[in-house]
Amino acid sequence: MSAPLYPRPRPATRDGAGTRLPWWALALPVLTFLVLLLMVLNPSQARAAAGEPVLAHFLHWARHLTLR
Repeated sequence: MSAPLYPRPRPATRDGAGTRLPWWALALPVLTFLVLLLMVLNPSQARAAAGEPVLAHFLHWARHLTLR
């Protein structure tokens, strides 16, 4: 009696097919892209466009961190 060489594949389940992503799963990459685009275009304008000193300080810190 011969045995099958390859087992039959199991049918696909739909357990995780209907899950939704949280809001930040799209917002964070978009925000990161925009900040990096501003930094590439002109770093001084990126800090000026930030408006708030906290965000400008964060951009300066992030740029300093990437230059290490």
